[in-house]
Parts: sequence; C-alpha cells; structure tokens
Amino acid sequence: MNVLYGLLKHVVAGPALRVGFRPTVVGVENIPAEGAAILASNHLSFSDSVFLPLMVPRRITFLAKSEYFTGTGIKGRLTASIFRGAGQVPVDRSGGRSADDAIRTGVEVLGQGEMLGIYPEGTRSPDGRLYRGRVGVARMALEAKVPVIPIAMIGTDKVQPPGQVRPNRGRVSVQIGAPLDFSRYEGMESDRLVLRAVTDEIMYAILALSTQEYVDVYASTQKSRLAKQARESAEAGSLDDQASIDPDDDPVGTD
Repeated sequence: MNVLYGLLKHVVAGPALRVGFRPTVVGVENIPAEGAAILASNHLSFSDSVFLPLMVPRRITFLAKSEYFTGTGIKGRLTASIFRGAGQVPVDRSGGRSADDAIRTGVEVLGQGEMLGIYPEGTRSPDGRLYRGRVGVARMALEAKVPVIPIAMIGTDKVQPPGQVRPNRGRVSVQIGAPLDFSRYEGMESDRLVLRAVTDEIMYAILALSTQEYVDVYASTQKSRLAKQARESAEAGSLDDQASIDPDDDPVGTD
C-alpha cells in the first residue's frame, strides 16, 4: 500500500495535478517530520482528499466511508484498491456505536505514529461556508495525546463542486496552521464541555486560515434544511402547475 501511495502521489496523479492546477501550499513547515498528529481540515470538495496528500510531504491516512471499499465487480474492486493505496481506512459512518468504532480506528492509526486526516465538519460544506465541528476530532486528539494541525483548503469547491465528476480549471491553495496542543486537557476526554471547547478551538483555527463565513450549525443539518426547502419548492411548483391547468381546483388545498 505504501508503494501504491507513492506511485499515485509522485508518478500517476501528482505530476498531472501540479501541472493542471498549480496548487500552492503555505505553512508546510508546520508538518512534523515524524510522530503522530491529526490534520483537521475544512471540507469543500471531494478533491480535498486528493490535493491535501499531494501538498503534504508525509503520508496521510483518512477515515473513509466503508461503501467505498465494498463495491462489486471490476470497478468496485479497483475503487477499493485505489482508496486503500491512497491511505484510506474504511469506517462505518452510519452513527451510534459506529461513531465510537471510527474514533477507535483513528486512535489506532495515531498509535502507530501516523498522520490522520479528518474533516471535523463531518461532510462537505453545502455552500462554501464553514460549519460547526463534531467532537470526534477532540476525542481522538485527547485519547491519542497528539497535536492537531489546522488545515484550510481554498479553491477546491471551484475546481470540483459537489456532485461534479469532471474538474474545472482553477487554482488550489492549502494553508497549514501551527500545531494545537491540548495536553492541558489530559484525562478529560470524557468531559463533553471539554470536547466541545477543544473542537471549537480547532474550528476557529481553521476559520482564521480559510477566511470562510462561520455557521454555528452542523453541515448535515443545513443539508437537510436545503433538501427540505427544495422538496417544498418542487411540490409548490407542481401544485401551481396543476392550478394553472385546472382553475376550478380548491386553492385551500394547495396550502
């Protein structure tokens, strides 16, 4: 897997991405030469997980949803092989107990001295703003006793907007902040207030690097709201169409 990771980064994808998008990185000196650390990044696009490993000198292990590893047929097996080769570890992200399993997996990765990539928002931003972080990143940092390095991806949402497969031309920048030390909270990884404070500090550091607008709700909540609004708009449009076709319909029934 280390060989495949190197091939993807230095031979297959890396050179093409550097030529096509001319990505830049600021603060690479904040990446430790060795030892475990968490890279906590904002999440604008699927391509975040492509450009971030390209611009960081050390290998990054990401926690990826298990569906990427369970596909069938040639395409499914190829996708699983690429994700494993790119440093992805499968986790069940359906919630509940699976969240604890994902955190345990992350702590195990960190226990091996590796760098773990995390998107604290939990999902891609639906509109380019920075959303409230989930406390899993704080639990991993405190349980594994490792620093957290804030990362801001800039421009990836323009290069590859959510839902778009073929990328656009554009520039990508990776901003890497100074490591955050949370050793003052050692032994307090079960305190919910501490976990929220640590997570908010991480999100504030990301915000300072990205200059995004901050929204104090979860990105998944905002996505649900937008989906509901879209459904209601579609239903209202359908009812309006029906009303224009049949003017005798009861207008009260369209409410």
